[in-house]
Amino acid sequence: MIEQSARRPGAELLDVHRLRLVESAAPRLTPEERLAMNRAWDESVRVNPSFFDGPVVVCAGAEREGPYDLVVSWVRTTYRHFALRRVPGHASSMPSLFASVLQPADDGRLLVGRMSNSTAAPGRWQLPGGSVEPPDGDDPLDFEALRRHAARELAEEAGIDTPPEDLTYWNVTRAGNGSIGVLFRAPSLPEERLRERFEDVVAAETAQGREPELNRIALIRSTAQLPDLAGPHADYLEPIVRRYAEDGGTGVSI
Repeated sequence: MIEQSARRPGAELLDVHRLRLVESAAPRLTPEERLAMNRAWDESVRVNPSFFDGPVVVCAGAEREGPYDLVVSWVRTTYRHFALRRVPGHASSMPSLFASVLQPADDGRLLVGRMSNSTAAPGRWQLPGGSVEPPDGDDPLDFEALRRHAARELAEEAGIDTPPEDLTYWNVTRAGNGSIGVLFRAPSLPEERLRERFEDVVAAETAQGREPELNRIALIRSTAQLPDLAGPHADYLEPIVRRYAEDGGTGVSI
């Protein structure tokens, strides 16, 4: 069992070959918890008016069914729920379920991006990706839905419009706060094209009066280059880059 409530420092790769997603009921909040959540959310919006309370999925738990099989329980909620993380003593906040993309250049270096000030983690370096949104209506939240979400995040953040079917599953990561991330690998592209597409999406967002989600990108080959990225790093970035360098980016099969 990988306990949802565990809050260990650091992160790890789980080497998952088969992933199953199961919807769970949202936990009930006490009136005191809801009041604290709303106050924390209102303060977050006051500090950063770009925050919006849209639908999102959180992770209620992750459990092994076998050595390489994982069942992830997920819950429908909104971004307001994450404000509970800022309330001391409240254990009702659940970690994220997110999808991210490893985007290599032709020479094998990996694209990473720095989150802008309009995001919930300004200045943090990470892979392109983000929290998963719940499916519409009776549509399932399954592996293909995660793949589509990853492709959308890659296009929105880095300007790289890759068809979902061209993304290959790579692995699953567990962040230090218990969040579960499903990782996909995109086809390699020339460095010039990667930079051009990123510059295009930054220009398009700026022209609309919006700050892009990523305000800078870098291409790295190994963990030795992580200290060169000034600012905080997503804790799962180091084990991903290390494994990527060790196995040539092949990942695991599913």
